[in-house]
Amino acid sequence: MKKLLKYLSPFAPDQSGASGVLYELGGLIVICDAGGCAGNICGFDEPRWFTQKSAVFSAGLRDMDAIMGRDDRLIAKLKSAQESLNCSFSAIIGTPVPAVIATDMKALKRMAEKGLGIPSITISCDGTKYYDKGEEDAWLALFREFVGKAPISGADDSGKENSDSNTEKELIGIIGATPLETGYSSDTPLKDALKTAGINNALIYSMGAGLSDISNAGNVSKNIVVSAQALKTAQYLKETYGTPYEVGYPFIPDSVVSAVISKINNKHKKILILHSQFAANELRTIIRSFHSNRVSSDDLQIDCATFFMQSPDYKEEQDYMLSDEDELFELASEERYDLIIGDGDLQPLLKAAGYRRDFIDYPHFAISGRTND
Repeated sequence: MKKLLKYLSPFAPDQSGASGVLYELGGLIVICDAGGCAGNICGFDEPRWFTQKSAVFSAGLRDMDAIMGRDDRLIAKLKSAQESLNCSFSAIIGTPVPAVIATDMKALKRMAEKGLGIPSITISCDGTKYYDKGEEDAWLALFREFVGKAPISGADDSGKENSDSNTEKELIGIIGATPLETGYSSDTPLKDALKTAGINNALIYSMGAGLSDISNAGNVSKNIVVSAQALKTAQYLKETYGTPYEVGYPFIPDSVVSAVISKINNKHKKILILHSQFAANELRTIIRSFHSNRVSSDDLQIDCATFFMQSPDYKEEQDYMLSDEDELFELASEERYDLIIGDGDLQPLLKAAGYRRDFIDYPHFAISGRTND
């Protein structure tokens, strides 16, 4: 049975990904549910909930509200919250309930903008996809709505102040960084990693860089895309504003790099890395840099696999896109790999598949809820 989980816990869903992109931007974020999805987001999929305030609400849908399509009641709740919070925009994020009853999200956007007098975005999540799809839709909706537009006057913008010594043309935008993707709950370790990589003038959108920075995103010198789900947004910015972009992932934890350097030896002929695509690609590059002679002599093969988005433009021939845990089970049972690198929560599945060789833990928050902080 496809999607049946016997060994793994459910991965972070699309509504969690969408909420994570918007969390720091000073918006009025409404999860269009009865309460359960919002509780899952705040309690499990959003580590910043415990350290940083954000206006995240449940729509509190009741059975008859959903059945009768009483969208006016949702808008009334939004207006009441906005009167108290004075947010810069509103965002309505879908869940299985509005997906099943075919809620018109575009109509909700128009109603919210008319009722609240501030910009609104809607993201049509349905709870059946993973966090990466929710992030992809949220990044694109956010940048399409706000780039080139001045933020609402006097509204809260949670982004931190940037140095006055840099003009927008000297700045580099970082698109795709969220706690679910990077495993970090603040921008501090991300900025440290960027500085180590020689990037001192970065705007990490949605983690440190706020809505005013997004409104000026068309003026930065270039963008660095750190997740496959942010590629569409980078392409939009290139087509619309001529902003070039490149792909990279400078956020591999030092502990993982140290483990890789110390543990990989000549007995490891074939290695499998399980993570998001760009993180796995970056770790493969690091390993190859330390074992270049073995790579050139075909003595070392490194494959990458992911349960999440995989761009064909950045994959190698032997890389895998996994649709469910059965495919990983089959891959592990073939005993083709001497070393597997991935989240520790994958180990029960690997052991059940008969994998008894070496393993290096590289946490992925969307899989296990373990951060790299």
